[in-house]
Amino acid sequence: MTFPEETGVRGRTRRAILNAAASVLSRRRDATLADIAAGADVGRSTLQRYFPDREELVSAVIEDCLRLLDESLKAAHIDEGPPLDALRRLVAAMLDVGDQVLFLYGDPRISEAITARGGPDPAAEEIGRLIRRGQAQGALDPDVSSDWIEHVLWAHVSAGCMAVSRGKLPRHGAAAWVLRTLENGIGTRTAP
Repeated sequence: MTFPEETGVRGRTRRAILNAAASVLSRRRDATLADIAAGADVGRSTLQRYFPDREELVSAVIEDCLRLLDESLKAAHIDEGPPLDALRRLVAAMLDVGDQVLFLYGDPRISEAITARGGPDPAAEEIGRLIRRGQAQGALDPDVSSDWIEHVLWAHVSAGCMAVSRGKLPRHGAAAWVLRTLENGIGTRTAP
């Protein structure tokens, strides 16, 4: 998937609208175009010059969020190094684009639109490969299904993204808590 480079005032305005839309819609799925325009610090008429209707805006936000998530995952190099180190980089990368993650995966309709656009979700494929690699190398529990581990990972990352979004934790604090919970579980281990 190739995306045009955004430069100049038009590019900055488009970027502000897309970022605001991901942020606003990740918190309130029923937000109006006026709410999104306010979040982008532009007028509604400006927003509609870029995106004439809500459907076109949502479609552009999906593509932009997928691009940003893809860039973040590529920069994290989750296919390199020991699986637990890669998992740590993965969590940090996902929290770096937390609003986009919440927008993409917080609403089943958006998830369905991702699948309907012509193929599997590339983020899910990369994460699945990391989990299976971690299981094969003994870093992740091989007795738990990789699907379950992926669901738990997404749930924890989503909780971290929401905590950051609501101002409850700084991004690095959320990453530390997500990782601690993933690596240690939530219960204490007792000696047999």
